[in-house]
Amino acid sequence: MRVALIAGNWKMNKFLDEARSFVREVGPMLQDVTWAEVLLCPPFTLLYEMQGLLSGSDIKLGGQDLFWTDNGAYTGEISAAMLRDAGCTYVIIGHSERRQIIGETDPVINQKILHAFFRGLTPILCIGETLEQRRAGEAERVVGEQLQAALQGQAPEGLEKLVIAYEPVWAIGTGANASGQDAQQMCSFIRRRMEQDWGSKVAQGVRILYGGSVKADNIEEFMQQEDIDGALVGGASLDPVVFAGIVRLGANE
Repeated sequence: MRVALIAGNWKMNKFLDEARSFVREVGPMLQDVTWAEVLLCPPFTLLYEMQGLLSGSDIKLGGQDLFWTDNGAYTGEISAAMLRDAGCTYVIIGHSERRQIIGETDPVINQKILHAFFRGLTPILCIGETLEQRRAGEAERVVGEQLQAALQGQAPEGLEKLVIAYEPVWAIGTGANASGQDAQQMCSFIRRRMEQDWGSKVAQGVRILYGGSVKADNIEEFMQQEDIDGALVGGASLDPVVFAGIVRLGANE
């Protein structure tokens, strides 16, 4: 049975004092949560401090990105080994903001996925279509191609540990979101595509999250869907009370 995952992506937000305050407040509200994994992905500057702050809790720590080699002359980059050293067990790869703003390509994302697996990090692979692509009836084609390109060259062994986040680009930070039915339709397609390419064991093991303006008033609708195993939460993860509420409301026991 797949264990749900609620991940908070802080993006480029919060300073050290804010992170300390967040953990102090959210910890007691989530200490009895057993039905799901809870994950926080803060900026790189906070990782080492967060490792200590989360020590003794069940909240996991993740990075927002990585580079595809261990070390070298790569100014401004961070490696999987560095993330592991800072206490990370997960890493977000291919977020739509990195694709759209930074210009990350499918081959780059593929290298990052392969390196994350190689170094023992669980990648959260983000895939999703733009509004124009959806209106043109190309959503499944785009998502299928992103999925295939990202996993090219990856051995099936251990691939069931992969986490996929379906994040329609048109719903990231816009206040808009897909309906539960829309999200389920695409997540079901993703799982079928995983089964087609990697087999039933992998497809049934992979957790698929929905990401795109997830809030307390819509998390229940998403978590009721058969192929949605959690959420990648953006702006709503910055407030400890709101984030804890999302985790609790998302209970799908």
